[in-house]
Amino acid sequence: MTTSLDPSFGSTRPDPRRFVAVGVLATIIDVGLAVGLTDSVGRALADLVALLAAALVARFLHARVTLRGDDLDRWIRQPAVFFVTALIAGAVDFALFVGLTSASDWIAKVVAIAVAAAVRAVFHRAVLFRHVRREQGTPIDRPPSVGSVRVSLVVPAYEEERRISETIATVRRDLAVYHDEGELEIVVVDDGSDDATAHVAREAGADQVIVQPRNRGKGAAVRAGVAAANGRTVAFTDADLAYSPDQLVSFVDAIESGYDVVIGNRHHEETETLRGTSALRSFGSRVVNMATNILLLGNYRDTQCGCKAFRGDVAKIVLGAGTIDGFAFDIEILHLVERYGFTMREVPIAVVNSDTSTVSAVRDGLLVFRDILRVRAAGRRGRYPALQPDALPASVSLPTSTVDDQPPGGK
Repeated sequence: MTTSLDPSFGSTRPDPRRFVAVGVLATIIDVGLAVGLTDSVGRALADLVALLAAALVARFLHARVTLRGDDLDRWIRQPAVFFVTALIAGAVDFALFVGLTSASDWIAKVVAIAVAAAVRAVFHRAVLFRHVRREQGTPIDRPPSVGSVRVSLVVPAYEEERRISETIATVRRDLAVYHDEGELEIVVVDDGSDDATAHVAREAGADQVIVQPRNRGKGAAVRAGVAAANGRTVAFTDADLAYSPDQLVSFVDAIESGYDVVIGNRHHEETETLRGTSALRSFGSRVVNMATNILLLGNYRDTQCGCKAFRGDVAKIVLGAGTIDGFAFDIEILHLVERYGFTMREVPIAVVNSDTSTVSAVRDGLLVFRDILRVRAAGRRGRYPALQPDALPASVSLPTSTVDDQPPGGK
């Protein structure tokens, strides 16, 4: 199965300049009416009139201007969310404007608007958290993806000459339930190593060995492996086997039960950490997870776990749209899963942390933050391709909305 991506289809996105212009106009109306009418009708009535006028103008213009022609305008399709959020934020605005009697009308209104804007953003995002998780958490009963084997495991490898043979042997042993039936494909991607990683992997009997011409990063290696994989379920894990391969059986079961994507969660209450990691790396991992809430709406507890599985067709769609080569490619994956409306499940995973990991908590943490901003910018500017409806496999429905480019409720 070949899945095509068309940059032109569904590429219309809200122009940030239009959104800012509408917000500024609504704010001018709000402030102008509130301050201008206070002397004649009092603060309370003036603010009620101002809030109502500003909310109606914002709603009308966002629908007709900001999001006009946007095929992914989930926010504007939920008027109840818009008006409930506007009502709550308006109540905060009203209480502050009327209550700050010691401040001038202008200062009171500026404070009221600022606090109400924060309330709108927090409330709207909290609503979307629940909405996204509810959508993602419902498996879909449909035919399996097309593929010549049941499971493909992609193993990105860089300078792994000394242990790649043992890694392949361990994968075969731990996943014997698939290997013994001829239903396991091991795809090793040599990410531009200077040693004999690729040669040793071939000698060890990897089903496919792909050699990147230069070292580009884990994200690029995984994308190359997924593009070549033939499994109805496609998973990836690290060459150091920090997560024992036998745990992938539960991932595959979840995919085959109707989930599009399954990710490991090292912070799950049922997770058993078999070997501890340093306090610095543990802290860094959690900080990155919190930072991704700037970008993601699913409120995931572990974005960086190096063990994930997908329906084969979904893997090619999601990884095929990715652009991040470094460690933040995991975050980009989750962004694209949200963007395309695929279902997902988090499962507990036991961890054995490798002593030979090349990850630097500080250096790579900074790179992750940089890439988070890159993903956010690409999403807002419509740079991720949408799916051609006629190129989708029959078992996958074209998503009707995304959740990443939504303005907060109210103005």
